[in-house]
Amino acid sequence: MEHHGHHEPDDEVGRSVAVLDSPRGRECLQRVILPRPGEPLDVRSLYLVEAPTNARRAHSGSRTTLSIGADAEVSFATYFNAFAAAYWRRWTVLESVVLRLTLRGAGRVDLYRSKIDGSRIAITGEVVGEPGEGGADLVSTVEIECDLGPFEDGGWIWFDLTSDTDVELLAAGWYSPVDAPATRPDAGPDGRPDPSRQVPNDRRVTVGIPTFNRPGDAVAALRALTSDPEVDAVIDAVLMPDQGDRKVRDEPGFAEAEDLLGGRLRIFDQPNLGGSGGYSRIMYEARRLTDAPFILYMDDDIEIEPDSILRALAFGRFSTVPMLVGGQMLNLQERSHLHTMGEVVGAHDFMWTSAPHADYDYDFSRYPLTDRENPKELHRRIDVDYNGWWMCLIPRVVAEKIGQPLPLFIKWDDAEYGLRARRAGHPTVTMPGVAIWHMAWSDKDDAIDWQAYFHLRNRLVVASLYHDGDHKGIMKSSLKALVKHLVCLEYSTVAIQIEAIRDFLRGPEALYELLPSALPKVRAMRAEYPDAVVIGSAVDLPAPSGAPAGVHVEPKGPVRKGLALARGLAHSLTRDDKAHHEVPQANFPPIEARWYSLSRVDGATVTTADGRGVVYRKRDRDKARALLAASVDAHRELYRRFPEMRRRYREAHAGLITKEAWSRVFES
Repeated sequence: MEHHGHHEPDDEVGRSVAVLDSPRGRECLQRVILPRPGEPLDVRSLYLVEAPTNARRAHSGSRTTLSIGADAEVSFATYFNAFAAAYWRRWTVLESVVLRLTLRGAGRVDLYRSKIDGSRIAITGEVVGEPGEGGADLVSTVEIECDLGPFEDGGWIWFDLTSDTDVELLAAGWYSPVDAPATRPDAGPDGRPDPSRQVPNDRRVTVGIPTFNRPGDAVAALRALTSDPEVDAVIDAVLMPDQGDRKVRDEPGFAEAEDLLGGRLRIFDQPNLGGSGGYSRIMYEARRLTDAPFILYMDDDIEIEPDSILRALAFGRFSTVPMLVGGQMLNLQERSHLHTMGEVVGAHDFMWTSAPHADYDYDFSRYPLTDRENPKELHRRIDVDYNGWWMCLIPRVVAEKIGQPLPLFIKWDDAEYGLRARRAGHPTVTMPGVAIWHMAWSDKDDAIDWQAYFHLRNRLVVASLYHDGDHKGIMKSSLKALVKHLVCLEYSTVAIQIEAIRDFLRGPEALYELLPSALPKVRAMRAEYPDAVVIGSAVDLPAPSGAPAGVHVEPKGPVRKGLALARGLAHSLTRDDKAHHEVPQANFPPIEARWYSLSRVDGATVTTADGRGVVYRKRDRDKARALLAASVDAHRELYRRFPEMRRRYREAHAGLITKEAWSRVFES
């Protein structure tokens, strides 16, 4: 944070003013927010960066005020407080943004922006207050208007504060120079605004949080909604489908959380219909019981930065056409890490993946936004196909136009909805600075546990609806996964994925029938395989007898990988040694439980991703052969019938997403 000399504003910025006779900023787009009391240094890096020469640390008296000592420098070039200008330029009607600061004391405000490659450009600076006697008590308000023109492909705007006296930041935020309209054009079929149809655009939202046997998390989520008065003020209703047998109503603290919501909370008890059943109930009831122009989906097992709700709502109200506004995911267990910036569905294999140029698991405590080497991708605008429903704002007009989520139970319902919305002219943005904390995917086994059934079946369902052209890429990726699961002794995964293919081939008529029954069926199937049975600890089994030499070492380079694969496949063809089904050869942590290690043993324990237990994987050549044959047969039929299934699912799609179809489920 260099202290720059005063310079005249350039073409990107209007003149700053110290006394606001006619304020430029009209509606708050993004408040400057500060860390909660006692937050560790790595989490503080999401909010502010202090110069190492500062005599003492800045202190936040509230979420929106900050006390800075004299002769100090503080930068707001941070994830939650910089302004992601490129997204506002691309997706909204705004052509400029106004920074407004109210401070007590004397110092200087410097405004900067970045380019797509992360390089920094100084925009302007403004002296605030009087450095002499009495300057510490002077309150000043500064507004700086910045043009959004230079942000076609990427870039952020931020400000730094340099103090002469003790300075107190009383309020700060990024504002629109115009009011959001009370109504705005809907999107036409081409995705452009259609002025002939105006839709409501007022500042109200219905929040929906489905929950399943997480009553403590659910109560914490309800409390978060009322923890900030400005957030509380925009919430029209809170809808909570409770699908578990441990009810939220019985959780300590629920009554207080309900009282704070003042009659706005509605709980709907229903059987476990998965995420799609929970979120579809929210949309169903929001359309039936409320008239708020926005519906906000949130998971129950998250921690939210409450201002994210206001930011998503502001972005949605100023967007060019009604669009889905998604929150990014921060890592709940490493809270300074941005886990994912946005996702797309691959055109070739129809598998979800990180969006082009997206950074993965980026640690802001190590590499600030202004780092010149590492965060270059953070400054590029990332375009997505959909946003996960850990946090996603859906305009009511979109729900009315394109219907309910598909009855998929879990997985791919959010991706399908994003693809469907885009086809109807309503894109999705995954917005930096709008975020929740959620457990990282790396801490789950969902690619191999019971969820593997839904991963594959629902991927095929959504692919049949949106994937055109050759489907060989889907088949190749699925067969590659089959081989990996077999050599890693994940027989239960193969078994339920065979069932996933068979259930997909039953056609769209089976989706509602399977909504409540698929999970019990899959769990019963998995119980027959030792790799799906969790044991408390590896010490509950005999000590390992010893694995072949070198199985722990990851092969490097294509030649060594090829040799390791050949050895593993050769071993897989030999008769298994049943003695290793009683005494494991090795205890593998997840980081070592890879194809090159598991393919060369006949029995080993593997620690679960959450570290709470182990599973005993046992190589069984006859069982593996039978599973391989059954899976190849299923894939062969899938390949042959995929064009037929594509036609059937597309013809049935409109009937699967109606309120009437879902009402039969909810009313039963």
